Amino acid sequence: MAIRVGGVEADFAQAVRNVVRLFYDEPEIRFDEREGEGAGADRPDGGSRTDIGDCTARPEQTNDSSGTVIRIELPDGTVLSGRWHPPADRDERRRGTLKTVLRLLEAHTGLRQPWGILTGVRPTKLAHRKRLAGIPREEADRQLAEETLIVPDKIRLMQSIVDRQLAALPDLYALDREVSVYIGIPFCPTKCAYCTFPAYAIGGRQHSVASFLDGLHYEMRQIGRWLKENGVSVTTVYFGGGTPTSITAEEMDALYRELHESFPMDRVREVTVEAGRPDTITREKLAVLKKWNIDRISINPQSYIQETLDAIGRHHTVEETIEKFWLAREMGMDNINMDLIIGLPGETRESLAHSLAETGKLMPESLTVHTLSFKRASEMTRNRDKYPVAGREEITAMMELAGTWCAEHGYVPYYLYRQKNILGNLENVGYCRPGRESLYNIIIMEEMQSIVGLGSGASSKWVHAASGEIGRYANPKDPKAYMDNVRAATEAKLAALESLFGERSKAGAASR
Repeated sequence: MAIRVGGVEADFAQAVRNVVRLFYDEPEIRFDEREGEGAGADRPDGGSRTDIGDCTARPEQTNDSSGTVIRIELPDGTVLSGRWHPPADRDERRRGTLKTVLRLLEAHTGLRQPWGILTGVRPTKLAHRKRLAGIPREEADRQLAEETLIVPDKIRLMQSIVDRQLAALPDLYALDREVSVYIGIPFCPTKCAYCTFPAYAIGGRQHSVASFLDGLHYEMRQIGRWLKENGVSVTTVYFGGGTPTSITAEEMDALYRELHESFPMDRVREVTVEAGRPDTITREKLAVLKKWNIDRISINPQSYIQETLDAIGRHHTVEETIEKFWLAREMGMDNINMDLIIGLPGETRESLAHSLAETGKLMPESLTVHTLSFKRASEMTRNRDKYPVAGREEITAMMELAGTWCAEHGYVPYYLYRQKNILGNLENVGYCRPGRESLYNIIIMEEMQSIVGLGSGASSKWVHAASGEIGRYANPKDPKAYMDNVRAATEAKLAALESLFGERSKAGAASR
């Protein structure tokens, strides 16, 4: 499908592409310079035309011939056009362009995009910015709706999440003086069809595992020593992947010992270990977690429909998920998260209702509800014909069902993020029992603290509070490439930490 767009500044082309893709599946989008054509002119080839008028206000017909016309030509010959008056401010012009494109396509397709022109991962950051600026709630809501066209329900969701985050982390806006640590273990029992995380099937790779762990221990020692010597505290630690419980109990024990020996752990508020695949959980591994006071784990069913699990490559049974949950409870784990995914192949609203009912029998401390995203490099995206999924209306109904169920069972939303190619242009929402928020999830989503990423595929995020800039550094995904580059990667992170904290730490030490 080829779509032609005219009247758009070149700098805004990618943002316009992202909005158009909310409405059409993998369109080819071309841009031209045909600005200034009359909004009411008919196409010489007889194609139909829809005029929206002044799209910086509301969709309405106008006879005003001044301003700029944005035109969208669709493959069937339809031409959509909207006239608007670009302001001098670049950010306002960008928003105006995107709102014009969105309104044209919403009027033509009948689809309402709940997140308006937003296509980024972290919409709640916008609400936080309003709080930081001291803007009253009612005015902030009005500005969010006007600037982005987010629907009222989503604005209320954002604001309730910001309230919950500030209750869980009252010092969220001052956390730039500390760091959090992410440790990536790039191994899983098998690769799920929807996954693009750095994860390699662990079978037959024991040599790679051992070499990788050697490099990880080195990275932990060097970074931990620097943090100790420079008086930089750690707020949270998160073991992700992959599946961190894919390695042996002995390897886990050595890893957590390294954590406690190398890092300043005296002010750590939370340590999470993703035990996401139930088929990796054993009594011995849970005993290791308990030994090191790991206070939060994830056990992720994704679905309680066995046919779904088989189709997406999760080689565990529904019964195993339930069994391992109760084993974890028996071993003293009292802060368990579980994940469900809306829109997995073949699933419907009734499928989700079943999964929620099964969740209700367990009542984990938190439940993360993901909406399926067709990630570019996943098996599912490469072979979409093999994985039929529900349509937009069904997906929306499923999300509404999940939200209602969570509210009825005492769960509150506390973090939210979005992804490209997410079904229904919806979102992923973390729910929890009040007081059981994952602090790391809040910190990584709101980007108000630097995160040091260690291990294969781990990304470090450097938050410069004064300027608002965010730098990133990613370790190689492949375990061998990681090992080959671990010393250089460690040096790069040490240099970044020195730039962020070194001068401040020296000044603080001198004053003491």
